[in-house]
Amino acid sequence: MTAYVSAFDLFSIGVGPSSSHTVGPMRAALDFAHRLSATGVLPQVARVGSTLYGSLGATGIGHGTPDAVVAGLRGLAPETCDPAEVRSAWTDFPPGGMLSIDGSHAVPFAKEDIVFAPRTRLPGHPNAMTLTAWTEDGSVLIEETYYSVGGGFIRRDGEDAKLTTAGFPYCYADAASLLALCDEHGLSIAELARLNETSVRSEEEVAAGLDAIWEAMSGCVDAGLHAEGVLPGILKVKRRAGVIRGQLEEVEADGHRELPGEWLGAFALAVNEENAAGGRVVTAPTNGAAGILPAVAMYWWRFLADSGLGAGNAVTPYGELVGSALLGFDATSPQGAVAEPDGVDEALVAEANRRRGIRRFLLTATALGSLFKANASISGAEGGCQAEVGSACAMAAGGLTAVMGGTNRQIENAAEIAMEHHLGLTCDPIGGLVQIPCIERNAIAASTAVTAARLALRGDGSHYVSLDAVVETMRQTGLDMSTKYKETSEGGLAVNVIEC
Repeated sequence: MTAYVSAFDLFSIGVGPSSSHTVGPMRAALDFAHRLSATGVLPQVARVGSTLYGSLGATGIGHGTPDAVVAGLRGLAPETCDPAEVRSAWTDFPPGGMLSIDGSHAVPFAKEDIVFAPRTRLPGHPNAMTLTAWTEDGSVLIEETYYSVGGGFIRRDGEDAKLTTAGFPYCYADAASLLALCDEHGLSIAELARLNETSVRSEEEVAAGLDAIWEAMSGCVDAGLHAEGVLPGILKVKRRAGVIRGQLEEVEADGHRELPGEWLGAFALAVNEENAAGGRVVTAPTNGAAGILPAVAMYWWRFLADSGLGAGNAVTPYGELVGSALLGFDATSPQGAVAEPDGVDEALVAEANRRRGIRRFLLTATALGSLFKANASISGAEGGCQAEVGSACAMAAGGLTAVMGGTNRQIENAAEIAMEHHLGLTCDPIGGLVQIPCIERNAIAASTAVTAARLALRGDGSHYVSLDAVVETMRQTGLDMSTKYKETSEGGLAVNVIEC
């Protein structure tokens, strides 16, 4: 069994505000609805309901969990639904209304059919939920328990989480074996990830899929930068990304230098404000940490890609990474940037190089993120925010190091630095909302990722603490961490700010 998780599982396009509390429960409810249809018992269903346990019960309303459950039961999928339909699915459900299960079988439903049980924790995972279908006489027709294990991944009780893991040619259990594999076969980390992806999908599908992930990420950045108003929920948090964008554009319009570091923070705020508003986001690897990778990637795209510090400096020729034919050119430079054939517009070449760099960034981040998921956790309810923001920061640091020309060991070093300085980070969202401290925390972590990458690039890749040691430390710290600091809003800022 390999630690590697496909990029298309780790980076899934969904809705906010939480991968574990919104996307996961929505997928669980959708799976339950599909099972009712597939087994032929749907016509016998007279009523459905769900019980939300542990962290799902504690912060479910603030995270939109009951809305997600109802949307999933209706047959909506997080990848394709209109986010507005999810936000109101339970909150605005009319008294005496009918719920159309899987979009085809209507039954009576009331908001009280979603039950919250925050004090009950099932042994399988802190994020647990049971879905039940009853017959007309009140007998249980089907009952299933699901665990939302982080990053939008779900596991039905008695089964393993649904991941694309079969058929990968390059299997590794930890960072040490990942580096050893790369050494043995003369591969970059991104190249190894690409070969794993193309073992189950065509080269064209991998390239198009990675491009779609980036389009969703960059679209989320843009949407957040141009939005205004107040975020939903009792805190009435004002959006700031759009205001900061205006300030930065005004400074730059006056002829002053660009402010990359401040733009980096604005990019991260933009994504997480969109997430908090229930908009379209990419789990990276979770929604609570969704702003870090897009912010760092956009920082590279806008400020570094054309500066000689980006796609043209890779140690392994990037033409070998994605296949030059996918970009419409036949030649590549020795460093991996696309060479400019006669008669081809220079801007088009630059755009192609950026896309190649983003693919390398995402593939590198995938290989690293897989380590955190396999050997520790990416779930705030399981490991605290170190598992979400810490993992995302490490993935972003490694990805940036890769596109800045770093070696495999410099990439591993960058990820280690980033994760090391998030150890022990708690998850205590005020009001159970993915807003305070979550939004600002993404901006700070994006800056940390850039710093970690730059520190690693100044070294030769050798360092005292290994990434594997930090991953194991994060796992142990998560086990030791009090439950009240793991996405229950029962401790830390969630309590002290309200009490004050």
